[in-house]
Amino acid sequence: MARTRIVLLNKPYGVLSQFTPEGDRPGLARFGLPAGVYAAGRLDFDSEGLLLLTDDGALVRRLTDPRHGHPRVYWAQVERVPDAAALERLARGVDLPDGKTLPARARLLDADPQLPPRDPPIRVRLNVPTSWLELTLTEGRNRQVRRMTAAVGHPTLRLVRCAIGKLTLKGLAPGQWRRVEREEL
Repeated sequence: MARTRIVLLNKPYGVLSQFTPEGDRPGLARFGLPAGVYAAGRLDFDSEGLLLLTDDGALVRRLTDPRHGHPRVYWAQVERVPDAAALERLARGVDLPDGKTLPARARLLDADPQLPPRDPPIRVRLNVPTSWLELTLTEGRNRQVRRMTAAVGHPTLRLVRCAIGKLTLKGLAPGQWRRVEREEL
């Protein structure tokens, strides 16, 4: 029986979560990933961070189905500083056009996370401060974090998935990947 391959990639900003490029948008093929693995979930072109890839379809379904409550942690740099009411709305779930989101954990980070600079950098408005939120979700709708923060009045400027379950960004620079043992999940 063939051994399941599981890979963790720190997807850089400006890369698609698929192997095939689209026009001037590069795909994952440039990172020398093992053949036959595919993304378990997605990160948008303009989002960064952890992307899990595997050749195990059952594992993909388990990791992406909200019924299994598999947590994914995001750091979102947003416009302005959310107050307690905005954080509570994020935690309870936000009404979006495609339905209310599941409850999430939401907190304001005390300090900016230690991340490499993004190229290109986020847009900066001199009279609008930014802050960093940590959001833990168990569902993965299209552009969900961005839509949630916008719905509570704090548009996302930079979005980084920093953890999938117990797996974290630690030790992975943008574009780097490592093999994952099933026991790590």
